[in-house]
Amino acid sequence: MASNDHQANVSVQDMIAKQKGKKGKKRIEKSIPVILFIIASISVLTTFGIVFTLIFETFEFFQRVPFFDFLLGTEWLPFSNNEPLFGILPLIAGTFKVTLIAVVVAVPFGLASAVYLSEYASDNMRRVIKPVLEVLAGVPTIVYGFFALTFVTPLLQQFIPELKIFNALSPGIVVGIMILPMIASLSEDAMSSVPNSIRDGALALGATKLEVAVKVVLPAALSGIMASIVLAVSRAIGETMIVSLAGGSTPRFDLDMTDSIQTMTAYIVQVSTGDAGYGTTIYYSIYSVGFTLFLFTLLMNLLAHVISKRFREEY
Repeated sequence: MASNDHQANVSVQDMIAKQKGKKGKKRIEKSIPVILFIIASISVLTTFGIVFTLIFETFEFFQRVPFFDFLLGTEWLPFSNNEPLFGILPLIAGTFKVTLIAVVVAVPFGLASAVYLSEYASDNMRRVIKPVLEVLAGVPTIVYGFFALTFVTPLLQQFIPELKIFNALSPGIVVGIMILPMIASLSEDAMSSVPNSIRDGALALGATKLEVAVKVVLPAALSGIMASIVLAVSRAIGETMIVSLAGGSTPRFDLDMTDSIQTMTAYIVQVSTGDAGYGTTIYYSIYSVGFTLFLFTLLMNLLAHVISKRFREEY
């Protein structure tokens, strides 16, 4: 009888302990969504904080500089002793010079790499080449900047003697090298997702492997490819250190690729290093340029989303 009573007490204690354990697990389960919501809210609130700061400080800038002078002005001379000029077009021109050169470099080589990795490379070759390509994305941009200034520019001067030390061509090429892995990797992922049955059908109809890649797989993966290109362009527009080191600091509203330029990001770096005091017009110009850059990158991301939805193929 005693042993039976003891067993009953032990089993009751076990049941109570298990019940307490279940209650503890339920509390943890209930708290997890709250914790995750707080974490997600932090990122959203941070974004709103950044946007609010840009808008507020940009509004202060336009209290001092007319909006249309800023938007349509062709001279950017904020440090002029006579009359400072804040026409954003020279900075936009410098930014788009670098971006255009980067796209010309990155898109053909990126797509060619994606086609090779997706359609021609063996599994062993793909496992070697793709990580090597993606290593380029991990190189610090300041290293790219010194590479452009100390290697690419002297090399280009051998073929273009009139090329200045600071120019648009050299940083544009290096920015293209930097964004190439993004285009190659994302495009290869999009092409690899195309079902093999589509390839087999084209081959059965007599198409060559190149024709399958160019006329079948590329159109089928167009959504992902276009999205990768637009995201890479957005990355090129926002590049800072490469253009700051190798591009120079001369805002120019022209099409000359061989002379010194200044991009929007390079100007922000220049002023942020202490060239302007807090509360001055030049100080607030950082935010107006930053807000302009934010609008460009936002539009590019929205464009990537629209293209992705418009050309998406369901398999």
